[in-house]
Order: sequence, then C-alpha cells, then structure tokens
Amino acid sequence: GSVLGPAPYPEMNRYFQSVIGREIRSELNERENPPAGGLPDAIVACVGGGSNAMGSFYDFISDKSVRLIGVEAGGTGKKMGEHASRKIAGELGIFQGYKSLFLQTEEGQIAPTHSISAGLDYPGVGPELAELYTNGRVELTYATDAEAVSAVDYFAKLEGVISALESAHALAEVRKIAPKMPKDAIVVATLSGRGDKDLFNFARAFKDESFRDFLKDEYDRLY
Repeated sequence: GSVLGPAPYPEMNRYFQSVIGREIRSELNERENPPAGGLPDAIVACVGGGSNAMGSFYDFISDKSVRLIGVEAGGTGKKMGEHASRKIAGELGIFQGYKSLFLQTEEGQIAPTHSISAGLDYPGVGPELAELYTNGRVELTYATDAEAVSAVDYFAKLEGVISALESAHALAEVRKIAPKMPKDAIVVATLSGRGDKDLFNFARAFKDESFRDFLKDEYDRLY
C-alpha cells in the first residue's frame, strides 16, 4: 500500500504502517534506561511516496523533542530529471486525485525523475507528509546516488547490514548527523528493505565485473 492517493487511502495506509513507530517506542522502552522513556533524538527514514516514513514518524509527531527526518532521492544533480526530491523542487499540485507537493514542468505536467533506487523514483509525496513538512514538523533532506551506495558499503562492513538502496538514503543521512550529536544520542533509522534485490545495482555501482558475472552465472543456473 501507499500513503498516496485521495482520501481515505493516505489515512488507511498510515494507520497500518504506524505499527513501525509503535514498535520503535516499545523497543526503546525495553532497551533504554530513563530518562529516554522511549524517545529517540531523531528518527530517519527514506521518502519516495512516504509510506515507511509516515509509519515511522506518526507515533512521535506530538513528541516535539524528536527530530523527524525524511530523506529523498538526490540522484545525480539538482536539475529537473536528475533527482526525485520535493525538497529541491517540489511545488503544490493535484495529481491522481490528491493535492500535495510534486515535481512539475513549467506547464504543470509531471516532471521526469531519477534515482538509483526504484522505490524513491517518484514525483510526488504523500499529502500528510507534505503537510507535516510544510508546517515544519518533519524535516526533508536528500542523499545522492553516490552517498546511498557509499552508505550501503559502510554499514555492510561495519554493521553486517546490507540495506536496500532506498533505505541507504536514510543511512547516508545518519552518517551526516551522528558526528554532530552527543555520544549518548539515540538515532533510529528505518530500514524499509534489504539489499538482496539490489545486488546487480551494487555490482554496477562498484564497477565490479567479476561480481556481476558471478551473479549472472548464478541467475542463469537457477532460471
């Protein structure tokens, strides 16, 4: 499901996805001693349409001390067609029956987008998330293709976590903000997917021909 579309679909999807935020709060209460009280300093999630971000953020909207940071696809540049970030160039519009922020041409048509991650390569964002951003409760930023790939490599080596390229945009932002925060700060990054599906993209990004050939041979053998 998605938080996109006309009512009641955004609210329905947000309700079901909100289990993410409730579990974040519950697990922090179990793992952290007071005064944390289940409150992280920041929650970071990637944003395409915004389903996993809304699910991550919703339970914490009233907790003003918690930074809610959505990370969009910065792609390869800031020109239209090189990214999928409403932070960079989103404008108010109506598309597919709902009003939100969209990447648009001068004529108001949907603009071309780009991201190394298929799940973030979308011109619009869920209307509730757009409203939270417009009202200043949610921060939107972006990570480039290169930063996302670098984050996959970094966390795979240091944490043993192979993130999907979508989720790696959130991890890229964590790498930016964590060094500026106190050592005891709590930052939660939502990993919306795992990187198995992106192995060919990783091989291409890392320019590893032997890995790519191995994957192709395995694919041919299996299928």
